[in-house]
This record gives sequence, structure tokens and C-alpha cells, in this order.
Amino acid sequence: MQVQSVFLFETPVEIWSRVYRTLRPRAAMPEIQVRYGKFVDAHTYARLRDGKLEVKITDVLDGAPAPILESLAYILLGKLFRKPVPALYNQRYRRYMNRREMRRSLQLLRQMRGRKYLSGAQGKNCNLERVFEDLNRRFFDGLLARPQLGWSKTRSRGILGHYDPSHNAIIISRIFDDPEAPRLGLEYVMFHEMLHLCHPPEHGYAKRRVHTKEFKEAERGFPRLKEAKLLLKKLCAKACRES
Repeated sequence: MQVQSVFLFETPVEIWSRVYRTLRPRAAMPEIQVRYGKFVDAHTYARLRDGKLEVKITDVLDGAPAPILESLAYILLGKLFRKPVPALYNQRYRRYMNRREMRRSLQLLRQMRGRKYLSGAQGKNCNLERVFEDLNRRFFDGLLARPQLGWSKTRSRGILGHYDPSHNAIIISRIFDDPEAPRLGLEYVMFHEMLHLCHPPEHGYAKRRVHTKEFKEAERGFPRLKEAKLLLKKLCAKACRES
């Protein structure tokens, strides 16, 4: 496919119409509706039904340059119709979204619009504050400021823990709030999430690296690391069998 950019003073609908015709030259042109929505994140979608192409784009992109909207159109329509997307469009869009001002805008959106479920640190059998402070003393000289701590809504076995920088919160799977859950596994998951507090992501030209070289080196300092990872595999396998 030949990569072309023809912008002039096209409206978003005209951009999407042109990209649609490029990707599907023989198909009938649907009615195209492009709207901006107040999403929590950089969510966008394109849906074709009953001869109408509905496009909804995060309002953080309202006013974005035409080449960015063109790139987004190629990406979403490529996914919709299973067409290859030229690397130029993927790279252009990632570079734009990875700009410092865009990252700041998205961070503000998550803080203002996002709703974060926080159960509190005290579970039925375990208090996450005690786990955090114990690890803080042992591995961080007690210098880490404690973020918000909470348990997940369900006994998630896919995501055992995550750090949400928008709400400065560490959430741990309820699978560990069990007297039979291995303490070593819980400590490793909490330790991993605590590392995000002192090793933030790196933002390169077009990529965001969450687990940096420094992060991985620090993680290797966790005692019995291999044993902890093996315990987590067994714990998740057991949960799968019991579900």
C-alpha cells in the first residue's frame, strides 16, 4: 500500500472517508459519524453497523493535527477490517500520544474522571499496611511514602497487583487475603509494585517502558525471587482449578 497524506483543510469526517476509501476501494461508502467523547483515558473506537460507521474519539484529541487523526483512522479501520497498517501511522500516533503535554493531559483526565475502587488496607485476614511497612523497612530504609492501599474487588488471578499512578494506589488481588495464601508470594507482589514508586516509567521517542533496566535490577534484589515466582504460578493454577 502506498502511504500518502493529503490534508489541506479536511474535516474529521472527510479524513475518515478518504482513509475508508483507501482501505476498501470497492465497498459502498457508509454514512460516517465522528464524535468526541469524555473518556477516562485515550479510548477510541470505530464501529460499522447498518451501513453507518460510528467513530468516537477521546476529547483529548479534539483539535489534534490532521496527520494524527489520519493515523488514528488507519489504525482503527485497519483493525476493524483486518488490514495491515503502514508503520508510519503507528509510529506517528505513538509519538504524538507519548509527548509530555499529552501524558500530562491524560494523567489529569484519569484523576478527574476516573473512579478508583479502594477497599482499604484491612482485609479479612491480612492488613496491607503492615505488609507495606515491613517491606519498606527491610528494602527501602523506610523512606517510601505509603500510597493508598487496597484489595481488588475479586480474587483476580490474572492481575495479582498493580500500581495506579493517577490515584497513587497499590491494589493487591484478594487471592492473597486467605490464610492459606503464601506470604512470600504476597510480599513479592507488593515489593514489585513498590518498585514502581521509585522507578517510574521511561518515555522514549515512541515507546513507554514500565519495567526499566533499573527496575529489573532492583527486583533481582528480592530474596528467594525464583521461589516466589514459582509459588505464584502454583497459586494461580490452583485458583484456576477451583474456579
